[in-house]
Amino acid sequence: MLKLFFKKANAFSLIQKRFPLDYIIPVYHSVADSYLPHLKHIINYKSSLEFEKDLDYMSTRFNFVDVQTFIKNHDKKINKPYALLTFDDGYNEFRDVVVPILLRKGIYAINYINPAFIKNDDMMFRLKVSLIIERILNKDFMTPDSLQKSLMLSNNASKKDLITKVKAISYTSRHLLNQISIDINLSFDDYLKNNKIYLNIDDLQYIQDKGFGISAHSWDHPYLPELSINDQIKNIQRSIDFMEENGFSTESMAFPFTDFGLKRSMFNTLFEDNRNLKFTLGTAGLKFDSVDKNLQRVPMENGFSAADEINFESNYFHLKKIFNKNKITRR
Repeated sequence: MLKLFFKKANAFSLIQKRFPLDYIIPVYHSVADSYLPHLKHIINYKSSLEFEKDLDYMSTRFNFVDVQTFIKNHDKKINKPYALLTFDDGYNEFRDVVVPILLRKGIYAINYINPAFIKNDDMMFRLKVSLIIERILNKDFMTPDSLQKSLMLSNNASKKDLITKVKAISYTSRHLLNQISIDINLSFDDYLKNNKIYLNIDDLQYIQDKGFGISAHSWDHPYLPELSINDQIKNIQRSIDFMEENGFSTESMAFPFTDFGLKRSMFNTLFEDNRNLKFTLGTAGLKFDSVDKNLQRVPMENGFSAADEINFESNYFHLKKIFNKNKITRR
């Protein structure tokens, strides 16, 4: 809540002339000019026009580079900081919408994907949440008794109450979403048959052949803090192995959701087992990390332009620095 307050107040603050770090790593999920029910209620994705405006602004302040250049130079003092453009989850719009824009502008990006979904026969559990919410918001929707019982809702529960309950379903309880879909007569299988959500293996190869990067984002997008360290590593390692087996990049990987609470021992094992892995990525904004090889990205889908988002992150970084709160400490 405090961060949201500062973000809204940030519109009245001055733009920092000097960016506080020598690099920035913006992260997006999708760019679309169409309505995407599977994303609409979980990701505030931007239109192609909004995305291009973001790129144009960032190009004035940063030097977009590929992952190899970033690995070699991101920690060097330079006049114009480097920018590594990243996408998560491997959504289909990356090929159809994003790649043409990036090719036209000569900007590199790397997409961190979940191999479990590239056959488009299943989807990440949060997408199921979005589809359920889409159904609930239909004006003709009536809450079935079976759903009230399974979610332990009162008879007079509102749609807002129901949505709150659905949003709270976690990765380890994701099986409940399939039961809910039955209760409300929603078929995830039918949706997948009629909508291509994810990039498939041919798309991934095409994107790499065009000069862009593909790398690991865990196997099936778990909320890692829910898992034991051993299960965290297994899930991540499976996705890295997929990258190696299929000729994609293994020099970086991005954690799904967040790296909040991940232990130093997990990082130690991950880097020891993957000697080619140069860095990992979180989504905590502009912050340092006690694990030097774990870099933080700036989420760009919070309803703000790139100019406002980056200005806020710069100001917030300087504010946290006063209180020595701009570094994540791992135990």
